[in-house]
Amino acid sequence: MTDRLRESQPGAVHASRLEPVSQAGVRRTLLVSASVGVFLSFVEAFDTGHVAFLPRTAFMVTVGLAGALLGMASFRLAGLIPLTRRGLVVHTVISGTLMTPLMGLLVWGAVGFVSRGRAHTHELPQYMLITWVMCLVMSGLAIFLSHRREAAQAAQAAPAAPAPVKFLERLPLKLRGAEIWAVEAEDHYLRLHTSKGQDLILMRLADAVAELEGIEGAQVHRSWWVARDAVADARRGDGRATLTLKDGSEVPVSRTYAKLIRDAGWI
Repeated sequence: MTDRLRESQPGAVHASRLEPVSQAGVRRTLLVSASVGVFLSFVEAFDTGHVAFLPRTAFMVTVGLAGALLGMASFRLAGLIPLTRRGLVVHTVISGTLMTPLMGLLVWGAVGFVSRGRAHTHELPQYMLITWVMCLVMSGLAIFLSHRREAAQAAQAAPAAPAPVKFLERLPLKLRGAEIWAVEAEDHYLRLHTSKGQDLILMRLADAVAELEGIEGAQVHRSWWVARDAVADARRGDGRATLTLKDGSEVPVSRTYAKLIRDAGWI
């Protein structure tokens, strides 16, 4: 019955369900209700088979549109009742029940007028029961679709999870789960400086730098790649810079990478 429906989640159960009704939501609700009216005309609902198809369809669509407007109003009114915060099913039952008296009277009177020129009072309870069931079904369907649309929109708006850092798969077992502080080239090997200690792996530094994408860091020397969070101190002297890591290792910054490091605010 409305375009926006806040999902019931732990920690948000007591949040207000009354959010602004969008024009798109109103249009969708009216379109669905008009379609239901056409369907009811086809199945000759409410014993209206003796009425010509076009007048019967116009009548059913009109009743459906009136029901849609009444349903949206009932949904908003139900949202003011604290009990509806217990979940979508409770909200559906309360919303459908609130709209039943007026909708039942409308259907009873309109069908009686179209069919026989007058409505019979003894048929009112039966119409109320049928209308209540229809209101519950339509309210539940509208709330369910709105709930799914809201969840889909939230999923699309959520930021994509960052891609896993491929280099982490190369860590030796004893270093798994550690923070990578630096990678140092030693001949054909790489010395890994991590929060769990050091170890050697066979790999080229250039390949390691490519696989370290996703961790904020930079190559600062032809033999060193350093993670920014691992830098405990930085100093400049004699025209060169040196980075001190959390484990006390000192990393030289070559002239080739000095400007890049300065522009990044490392030194």
